[in-house]
Order: sequence, then structure tokens, then C-alpha cells
Amino acid sequence: MKTLAILSLLALAASPAMADMSVTIPFTAEIAGEALSCDNAYANLGSTAVSARILDFRLFVSDTNLISADGTRVPVQLDQDGAWQVGDVALLDFESGCANGTPQVNTTLRGSVPDGNYTGLEFEIGVPFAQNHADPTQAASPLNVTAMFWNWRGGYKFLKIEFAPEGMTEGSRGWLLHLGSTMCAAAEATDAPAQPCANPNRMTISLPGFDPALNTVVIDPAGVISGADLASNAPETSPGCMSFPNDSDCNTVLPALGLPFNDLPAASQQLVTMR
Repeated sequence: MKTLAILSLLALAASPAMADMSVTIPFTAEIAGEALSCDNAYANLGSTAVSARILDFRLFVSDTNLISADGTRVPVQLDQDGAWQVGDVALLDFESGCANGTPQVNTTLRGSVPDGNYTGLEFEIGVPFAQNHADPTQAASPLNVTAMFWNWRGGYKFLKIEFAPEGMTEGSRGWLLHLGSTMCAAAEATDAPAQPCANPNRMTISLPGFDPALNTVVIDPAGVISGADLASNAPETSPGCMSFPNDSDCNTVLPALGLPFNDLPAASQQLVTMR
């Protein structure tokens, strides 16, 4: 019996561990179903059907999991590329040279998972609390992109989509959709909160049936802004919707992101689909 036990242990030790397989998860950005371009004016946007160009289109993704056939969530170990991915956080940048953006683009998540059969995708749009309120000037890329940062108290802009409506007056910043955590308790804007924010505003996205080899994640804000007037702004508030409580420009926007806002309940998120 002892000999059989020893042989069994030796066999287990000699058997190869489950191999990892590389995975690339493609994303694309669209406006009302049209491909994203800095040169295009997209018609019939928002509640007043204005035309608008894109100024910027970026977002952070974290906590990415593939869903196995039995429903198990399997974390994607992101490649640590020194540019777009660090830890389990990645920055997706869809615009190339728009007025408020950058020439560089990044439209995929790249990593590895144990070899297996996967039938779905889940991820968050946002930066985890532990990384969200650190000093971006000391952070590794892409968390050092200060254009995606509010301040230590608020943290990062998880989602940054900026529009220039037709007829925008000179000096106007446009109509801006910035999603980030709010109601974060800290004495000063330069202080990190010790406890999670009252409104974390991280979006959990679940895409059953997603196959990285066949499907693409589509980010399209047209449905999110369909109830917003891009041609005007609530008095004495930031331009567009920046997630801050009591900004009426967010009344239709955050619920359409699947998030509650003030006393308004969350609706089904209208930002992310797959094809």
C-alpha cells in the first residue's frame, strides 16, 4: 500500500500542470452604430438630435474574467506591457488624434487564462478602490495618465467621452461624459479617502455567450446620451455629465449606464454590447 501511495504521488508530481492559453479580447467604439472617427460629425444625438464630433473616447477596464462552461469566473491575467496594462487594470483608448485625445490607440485586452472552454465575459469599467486614489504621478502606466484623473479624493475618470456639438461657441469645453466615483469622504481634494466612496460608480458588464475568437465588445454611448440635451447645460454645473450629485444633466445618463443617481434607480446599461 505504501508503494502504491508513493507511485501515485510521483505520478501526480510528474503530470504537467494545466497549460495557460493566450487570449485577446477585442473592443471597438462606435457612435450610433457608426465607426469612430475624429473627422465625422454624428447626427441626431441626444434629446434634441444635434450633430456632434468626438473630442475624446477612453475608459479603464478592470477585474476581467472569462466565464467557463460551468459558470465559474476565471480571471484573465493581463500581460504587463508597461504601457496599457498594469495589475488587473487596462486603459482602452479608441480615438486617434481627436482634439482632447492622443495619437495612440489601444483597443484590446491581452492576457492569459488556463486552457478551457469559455462561454462568457465579465469585466468592470472603473479602477478598483485600492488603486483609484493613489498619486498618478507615482503610478505605473497607464495609471500615470493624468488626463484620466480628477484628484486624489475623487480618483480616476473611469469613462471619458467628450462631444463637440455643432455650433459650439468658442471657448466652450463641449458636452462631456466623465464617469468616476463621487461622495468620497476626504478633508481636501488632495487627500485620498480612507473608506470607499458612497457612489463608487464602477460598472459591472456581463456578456453571456462571448467568445474572444469570434466576438467583439462594442462601446457605443448613443443610447446613454439619448435623453440628454447636448446643446445646453444645467446652470452652474460642469459641462455635460460628470457624475456629480444634483447635476440634472446626469438624470438620464447615469441610469442608462446601469447606475443609480440621486433618487433615480439604475436602468439596463446602454453602453456596452457585443457582436
